[in-house]
Amino acid sequence: MKDASHLEQHLQDIETQGYTIIENAIEPDLLDQLNAALLHIEQVDAVAPGHNAFEGHRTIRMYNLLAKDPVFQKVPVHPRVLPVIEGVLDKGCLVSSLSSISIDPGEPAQPIHADDTLIGLPRPHPPMVCNSMWALTDFTAANGATRIVPGSHKFEDKPEYGSHPDSIAAEMPAGSVLVWNGSLWHGGGANRSDERRVGIAMNYCAGFIRQQENQQLGIPLKLVKEFEPRLQELTGFATYRNLMGHIDKQSPIQALLGRDDGFQTVWDLIDTNAVAPAQSSDATKDP
Repeated sequence: MKDASHLEQHLQDIETQGYTIIENAIEPDLLDQLNAALLHIEQVDAVAPGHNAFEGHRTIRMYNLLAKDPVFQKVPVHPRVLPVIEGVLDKGCLVSSLSSISIDPGEPAQPIHADDTLIGLPRPHPPMVCNSMWALTDFTAANGATRIVPGSHKFEDKPEYGSHPDSIAAEMPAGSVLVWNGSLWHGGGANRSDERRVGIAMNYCAGFIRQQENQQLGIPLKLVKEFEPRLQELTGFATYRNLMGHIDKQSPIQALLGRDDGFQTVWDLIDTNAVAPAQSSDATKDP
């Protein structure tokens, strides 16, 4: 498998087969911190499994993690993963959701699905969603490693809910990250072992797509003000291409967080530079 230094090969693999695995992406100390934070939140909040086949009856899922512990601020901006996401989408991409998925022994396989199912576009289409699974424990075929259908991101159809197409297990050691095109057919595997499989689902979408989790309302502004600038952008407090998401001709960073990020609308930039939008590097600059 490839490590994080093989960016172009990772992007080529996602283009051709729909997914890639970045080995040794997560530093051991961060791995320990993330595992400890998840266990603490689960215990303090008394988190229980879901009550449907998709979320699982023996799976612990915790959502809106950016609002729950500062350690999760390191996940969306991780330098070994974010460049791959940006290569699939662009630098205007957004955090769609940040959650954890801990599959306990006895959980059957999750229904195979595609993460862009609710986006009403004919398939196949350019990537609108690019998601990742951070392996906080070893992922094996026995303990519920994510099941994937290679090449399915190019299928014309979405998977029929409840069907069982042929798939393979994305096995990877703890510290690795699986990244896939949101059109790829996949699902959590069955846990037939006696150990818990722990992962973080770090999901992104194009800057013009509505996020799965409402980051702007779900994270207190007081906390967002403490985020590093790139994380503020990724959670939707910038604009897409100097227009989409503005507040009365201010970026949300200016209007809500009180930080001057130098925002100008695309139209002001066009007048300033006297060039068409497609020709202006500023007008198409990602936030």
